[in-house]
Amino acid sequence: MNENPNQRPGALPVIEQALIELARTTIDEATDAGPGEDGIHTMGAAVRSADGRMFAGVNLYHFTGGPCAELVALGAARAAGATDLTHIVAVGNHGRGVKSPCGRDRQILADYYPGIEVIMPTAAGPVCIAARELLPLGFDTSGEHS
Repeated sequence: MNENPNQRPGALPVIEQALIELARTTIDEATDAGPGEDGIHTMGAAVRSADGRMFAGVNLYHFTGGPCAELVALGAARAAGATDLTHIVAVGNHGRGVKSPCGRDRQILADYYPGIEVIMPTAAGPVCIAARELLPLGFDTSGEHS
């Protein structure tokens, strides 16, 4: 976990709060499902680049495994030329709050963005955890062994 003593659960810095708000407003404006209903667009995500730009995306649910909101946000950032990403968050529609990334997203984040801070829910409120810490003892794509 992030060892920053100034970052307690539920006391995220303003920048991370702004990222959560962008993800929330994005899915609230794009959702196609009413409260408690299934839909195609039910999750929003936002990613922040080192230069302060923020990019959002929504999921595209499909039974074959359509893209998660986090992957769409990562693609939007890259399409805009952002390569140094610092934070990412996913939020559920209808006020469901910050959500943990699924296993596929965790693997992609750990492989391609191991240092990105993932805003995760806890009982005490959201915290940031480096993507490399989401999969302890995960597969090492570098070919090196520790």
